[in-house]
Amino acid sequence: MSVRYGQSGHHGGGRIAQEGLIPKHGGYRKLKSFQIAQLVYDVTVRFCDRFIDRRSRTHDQMVQAARSGTQNIAEGSKASGTSKKTELKLTNVARASLEELRLDYEDFLRQRGLPLWERNDPRRADLIDRRCTTADEVALWAREIYERGGQHGQNRKRGPSIESTTPTRSAYPEIAANAALALIAVACSLLDRQLAAQSKAFEREGGFTERLYQRRLRARRKR
Repeated sequence: MSVRYGQSGHHGGGRIAQEGLIPKHGGYRKLKSFQIAQLVYDVTVRFCDRFIDRRSRTHDQMVQAARSGTQNIAEGSKASGTSKKTELKLTNVARASLEELRLDYEDFLRQRGLPLWERNDPRRADLIDRRCTTADEVALWAREIYERGGQHGQNRKRGPSIESTTPTRSAYPEIAANAALALIAVACSLLDRQLAAQSKAFEREGGFTERLYQRRLRARRKR
């Protein structure tokens, strides 16, 4: 599966019933937002199992927030055929869940005195440029950054840095949390664009009830 982080997805699959009364819907696996949200979920499960006490509420809350992101995108996509309003609502829930997860990662860093990478940090760009599709690929990237001392890379080609430091025990959780935050930022950006498109579509086309009304109205006029 190839993920192009800069693109938003469109619904694919599904079926058309009665000449478009129920439009194509349910193709959430092709949505870039779903793909990245699913990656965030997989990364979060690993992160929490490694760095968060499994008995704590934080562990469960982070995993559930990440899961909510993927589940609500999927449910919204499935509902879009008959209720654009529900699709919009569930997509917004997914966006809110990822925002909650973002705050949890930021709290993790803050409470441990670990740095939150700036938005323009080269390591964030380096990860996004990798276009990782699995948690294993993200883990490999994190390991490379860790072995380089966790320093700010000087270029995106992962060449040698001017400053090289010895990795510390806190370096790996710092890298892992910031990696998750970078992926969450991508997912949220895609969802913002998706929500904007859904809002316009709802305003322009209405929902299933409106389409059904128009279909009946045309039928009466023909009779």
